[in-house]
Amino acid sequence: MDYKEGVVKDTEFFTTSELAQKLKMNVQVITRKIQAGEIRAYKIGKDWRIPEKSVYTWLEQQANDSKSKTSVTRIKSVRRPEKPAKADQGTSQRKFLLEYILAQFEPGREYAEPEMDRIVERYHHDFRTVRRELVTEKMMEPTDSGYRRRAGYRLTSVK
Repeated sequence: MDYKEGVVKDTEFFTTSELAQKLKMNVQVITRKIQAGEIRAYKIGKDWRIPEKSVYTWLEQQANDSKSKTSVTRIKSVRRPEKPAKADQGTSQRKFLLEYILAQFEPGREYAEPEMDRIVERYHHDFRTVRRELVTEKMMEPTDSGYRRRAGYRLTSVK
């Protein structure tokens, strides 16, 4: 990866415990995913630092590995599929992804559809579906000339 000015400054990094808490997963599971090369991370001393883009890429791979390639909402269950917590994890990860994308939009600012699509496309190839889901989940609202992040929506997954 070529060094670009501002890459580190503009990137949020998570520790394994922060990421585990956000995704409602065990810290050891996150650590194993990093060690297996599934999640790209940097080891600094004894601790791992995970760039937010790596998290998003890994979550997308999990969604794309599921039986339904058209939906971001279904997450492949590898171990103990009978546990009800796994079903909730898919919804939690979907909301995390949508809120992650939503956080890229300034509250109150109006975005023309092509501008919104360009922003969403940086994080997900199917920008039309994501745009529709952002509206369906009442995270964004259509306006006369585009879309706007809803003032009343509060981020719960992404800080």
